[in-house]
Amino acid sequence: QVQLVESGGGLVQNGGSLRLSCAASGDTLDSYSIAWFRQGPGNGREGVSCISTRDGMAYYKDSVKGRFTISRDSASNTMYLQMRDVRPEDTAVYYCAADPRNWVCLPQVGVYGFDYYGQGTQVTVSS
Repeated sequence: QVQLVESGGGLVQNGGSLRLSCAASGDTLDSYSIAWFRQGPGNGREGVSCISTRDGMAYYKDSVKGRFTISRDSASNTMYLQMRDVRPEDTAVYYCAADPRNWVCLPQVGVYGFDYYGQGTQVTVSS
């Protein structure tokens, strides 16, 4: 069973950049589909981006395409979410996630519920 711990959240100005990290332990992330979710004030949790183990392709929610980049580093067993040109509507608690199933991330469709989540890190974008 994999354990996930996020870091890198904080306060950032509109148009700025931030990189979220998620360190994994207990298992290697290479065998998992990985994802980032977020939950904004008064909203439910939504999938932002994911990478499938099926083909290594990435999915991005429409509102973050071209601004966010998901990646993983095998050597450090860590996943990342690089956020650029952030906007106030990106304000949320961000959660990293991992799942051994390869169908929970479909690059042309979206991201489904994952089995394992981190504790979350707050990102606040000031206008």
